[in-house]
Amino acid sequence: MTASKKFDRLAGLIYLVVVLTGIFSLMYVPSVLVNWKDPAETFQNITNSPQLFRLSIASSMLCYIAFLLLPLVLYKILHGVNEQYAKLMVILAIVSVPMSFINLQHKFAILNLVEGAGYLDVYNTEELQAQVMQLLDNYNSGLRVCQVFWGLWLFPFGYLVYKSGVLPKILGILLMLGCIGYLLSVFANTIFVNFHQYTVSKFITLPATLGEIGTCLWLLIFGRKSKKTENG
Repeated sequence: MTASKKFDRLAGLIYLVVVLTGIFSLMYVPSVLVNWKDPAETFQNITNSPQLFRLSIASSMLCYIAFLLLPLVLYKILHGVNEQYAKLMVILAIVSVPMSFINLQHKFAILNLVEGAGYLDVYNTEELQAQVMQLLDNYNSGLRVCQVFWGLWLFPFGYLVYKSGVLPKILGILLMLGCIGYLLSVFANTIFVNFHQYTVSKFITLPATLGEIGTCLWLLIFGRKSKKTENG
């Protein structure tokens, strides 16, 4: 295996870690534990499954560490296409990492509430439930801020993929559309209270999902094509 193929596989593997840990912590665990319409049920679910909640925190940490490394490896692969866009890609991706880690403090605070630290005896059950929901809401608001940069980095990344000549152009298009989708989602959810209830909200970030998973799998399975092969 050539050195370039090894870098491709490494990038695909790191991307796969980001994807899988992100799905687990951002989609699976909330779907199991959180019911936004029932604070009592949510509190009870987390109380009964603290280990699953802890795993979601650990999974998020692993996701952010991988996301710190990912743009650096992608830079190695794509900087020859356009140096300035490659640097912009790295900056926009990495800036979200410390923000994402800081946002996890809300989940640690939830653990303190559900595991019943002694100084919380002054609160009744309903007050604890309300605090858990407030912290979950704060956590999601923090994610929304992070999503600005989760979207922005996709544009230079998509441009580099599109222009590279060694990765499918459709992936580059999807990534650039994903940037737009992320930003529209963030601003729409910020401006309109009930935007999440509209059908379009469930599909607006679909290009980003297809582009990122597609790029991840392409790098992992196929790697870059040589330009000679593509032209021939």
